[in-house]
Amino acid sequence: MSQAIAAYLHYLSIFALFALLSIEHVLLKPEPTLEQARRLIRVDMLFGIVAGIVLVTGLARLLWFAKGPDYYLHNSFFHAKVGIFVLIGLMSIVPTVRLLGWRPAVKAGVAPTVSAASVRQMIMIIRLELALLLLVPLPATLMARGFGTF
Repeated sequence: MSQAIAAYLHYLSIFALFALLSIEHVLLKPEPTLEQARRLIRVDMLFGIVAGIVLVTGLARLLWFAKGPDYYLHNSFFHAKVGIFVLIGLMSIVPTVRLLGWRPAVKAGVAPTVSAASVRQMIMIIRLELALLLLVPLPATLMARGFGTF
C-alpha cells in the first residue's frame, strides 16, 4: 500500500506542477497589476514547493519502493527523465529570480515596473518548461516497459 501511495503522491505532484506552470503562464502579462504580481509570486513559490515534493516522492520511489535503485540507476530513460526535470528546474530560476525582484514593490503596495522584453522572455521560458514537462512521461513509460537498461 505504501508503494501505491508514494506513486500516487508522485503523479499528483507532477500534475500540480504542470497546473501551477500553466497558471503562471496565464497570469504573466506585460505591466502586471499589483494583484497579478501578488498571485504570480505566490504561484511561483508554490511551484518551488511542489517541485520539491516531486523530487522527494521520486527519491522515495527510487530508494524504497518500485524496482529499487539498481534498476533505475542503470536505465538510460531514467537518466533522461531526471535530466529533463533538472533542465526544467534550471530554467525556472530565471522567472523565479525576476519575480523575487518584484517583492519590494509588491510589499510597498505598488505594481512592479517590468519591461516588455523581460515578460516575453519569462513567458517563453515557461512555455519551454511546459513543453519539456510534457516530455517527462515518454522516458518514464519506456522505462516502465523495460527499455533503456544498460
